[in-house]
Amino acid sequence: MIVVFGSINLDLTARVARLPRPGETIAGASFATSPGGKGANQALAARRAGADVALFGSVGRDAFAAPAVALLEAAGIDLAGVRAAAGSTGVALIHVDDAGQNAITVVPGANAFARAADVPDTVFGPSTTLLLQFETPPGESLALAARARARGARVVLNPAPVARLSPAWFDAIDVLIANEMEAREIARPLDLPVSAQEFAAALSTRHGLVVVATLGREGAFAAAAGEGYGVPALDVVARDTVGAGDAFAGVFAAALDRGATVDAALALAVAAGSIACTRPGAQAALPFADETARAAARLRSALSRIRV
Repeated sequence: MIVVFGSINLDLTARVARLPRPGETIAGASFATSPGGKGANQALAARRAGADVALFGSVGRDAFAAPAVALLEAAGIDLAGVRAAAGSTGVALIHVDDAGQNAITVVPGANAFARAADVPDTVFGPSTTLLLQFETPPGESLALAARARARGARVVLNPAPVARLSPAWFDAIDVLIANEMEAREIARPLDLPVSAQEFAAALSTRHGLVVVATLGREGAFAAAAGEGYGVPALDVVARDTVGAGDAFAGVFAAALDRGATVDAALALAVAAGSIACTRPGAQAALPFADETARAAARLRSALSRIRV
């Protein structure tokens, strides 16, 4: 069972030839609204990977709330823990250029009112994986992580948007998933290497965690129990990188939750993230379990192992 405590947004996406520079107004090619938010995206990614999923978070009392959860509801995710809060539903203002790169401004709205106290202790146990991000209040996420781990749950943190991690985090989680920028920001105050792979190896050794560094077009690297695993990305033409990291995190958590090894979970997650890059949008781009499995099979022969 995957329990996700995280953000629920409606994405407002403009397609542009290139990203605007500061102070510049440019014409866009198209505009669309679609459900998003890192918590919701990762919940749907895990569900499409075959996991049972419950989502806890907040939406506003506005017209954006229903479309923000529409795909989650259709997928059979347990939304009993999603409550209506004061203010607006969270939104993400997204520019996506012709190369598939993006620039995003997130307005938290009701996500700022998500509270750990809204998640009952009864959902946690040895068969539970808690998946967290930082689009809801980090202090609430930390409190929930500590409660979940004390009850035997696995805790997975994707620290995005990036924030400095207090020492308490390393006692409250089992798995950290960070991209290269996030790895650098976390590494500096900890006096760890800023290279993503070296960071993953050093942090894993120091705290006994599974640490995953996502490397964009280069795939991903994971360090766990003295072993390092590298998986290259699929060779794809990227249309839209929005949601690729969430596809990775949700699928990786789902794979661990059903008992997969770290290297097998890594191959599945890289495959899912690669596929998501080939499609527009966040949740609409998330792959289903069968296509992820087929793509991951093509990556397993390229998986590398090293001692760390």
